[in-house]
Amino acid sequence: MSGKPFRNPPVHPTEIRTSISPSSAVELNTTSALANYATEAEILSRKQRKIREFSGFPSACAFSQMMQVGDPNQPKARVWVLLRMEGQTNQDQSYCLKDYSTANKPKTSISPAVIAKPCSSTPLKHEVTLLESPVAVPLDPSPPSVKKRKPAVEPQDKQWQPITLDLSNIGKHYLMLSKIRLTTLVVITSMAGYAMAPSPFNWLTFVFCTGGTGLMSCSANSINQFFEVPFDSQMSRTKNRVLVKGLLSPLHAVTFAAACGVTGLSTLYLGVNGLATSLAATNLVLYTMVYTPLKRISILNTWVGSVVGAIPPMIGWAGCDGTLGAGAWVMAGILYAWQFPHFNALSWNLRPDYSRAGYRMMAVTNPDLCRQTALRYTGGLLAISLLSPALDVTTWYFAAESLPLNAYFLYLAWQFYRNSDSQSSRKLFRFSLIHLPALMFLLLISKKHWASYEKRATMATHTDRAAKQS
Repeated sequence: MSGKPFRNPPVHPTEIRTSISPSSAVELNTTSALANYATEAEILSRKQRKIREFSGFPSACAFSQMMQVGDPNQPKARVWVLLRMEGQTNQDQSYCLKDYSTANKPKTSISPAVIAKPCSSTPLKHEVTLLESPVAVPLDPSPPSVKKRKPAVEPQDKQWQPITLDLSNIGKHYLMLSKIRLTTLVVITSMAGYAMAPSPFNWLTFVFCTGGTGLMSCSANSINQFFEVPFDSQMSRTKNRVLVKGLLSPLHAVTFAAACGVTGLSTLYLGVNGLATSLAATNLVLYTMVYTPLKRISILNTWVGSVVGAIPPMIGWAGCDGTLGAGAWVMAGILYAWQFPHFNALSWNLRPDYSRAGYRMMAVTNPDLCRQTALRYTGGLLAISLLSPALDVTTWYFAAESLPLNAYFLYLAWQFYRNSDSQSSRKLFRFSLIHLPALMFLLLISKKHWASYEKRATMATHTDRAAKQS
């Protein structure tokens, strides 16, 4: 078995080029074979116990790029690489003979004790020997096949293609464009605000207020998706949205958003009152023109987004009462504080997505602040619930009934703050979906002025009649 050893491989690839002659008995396909050899050498050096780093690894990488031995048009030969690495003692010497040929055959290992012994009696830190195969290997006369690299983007995907509108699923696409689950939550909180207001309940005004608020939410969500198409396509959570997948055209989405916005504002202005209309218009501007671009600029977007989420119950309260009393601010405070543990827990497990899309979220830029904020506002939520009876919004039963609910919510926020793991954040997020509807229900059943509605309406009617008679 003939071979040409080189000891302590030099660092510079030019020296390697002179140390192995092109007339060597081994025909090398250096680009593939020695790259594999270098990778395997690094793996072996990590796995061996008490073995120093394999210093030939960078040299082999450089050599695989600089050295060209043999005719590249000829079939690939077999390459045997003998790795010898010495540990702390001479007895720790390790040998491994590997077949690094690029033929489609499994790599072969041969017993090191039979193949070779140390090339000299002097212990070497590293020794690599290139040996030709001990068995004659028949060469395939056909030239090697060259695999074409698959392009990252197919040519047909680079060409402009018109978006065909699927009328059979147009309703489903509109619901997806409107973020129907988020819109439903907005409508429910608006309904709760209307029901909590200390004024007679008017079903027609209630329907107009609910419908107008829902249309404004559809408009805001559609505009948000229109602006965020390039970033939604980079996130696993949003890559299947209708605009990203091309199910609706951008012009179609903008037209839908404009129609919903105009109809919603008209409904609130003509069917409810000016205060509710102003609040809805302010919320639309905050969400589309402040919160949406701020997501890529500063973590303040979370606070702005919480303000956006706190306004819908105020719209409902204003639609019923025409003013913003203490109860409207209590409900807004509850919604504002609730969104921090809810969203921070949600964003914790979506950090890779938000980072890839370039969004400046607390969970990405400042994880400690993310957990602290969730805990702080969960405590604030408990305090607001205890303050509600003192402001004559609910009875004191609400403070007692909501205490276990808020206490467990605070406990989950504490677990999230202390553990900062996916499991605790997931528990906090899931409970937040139960916590808000439950708290709204407790607010309604503990409302202080339920019994006085009919009496106040009757008194107002008698007062009007007396004024007309006089």
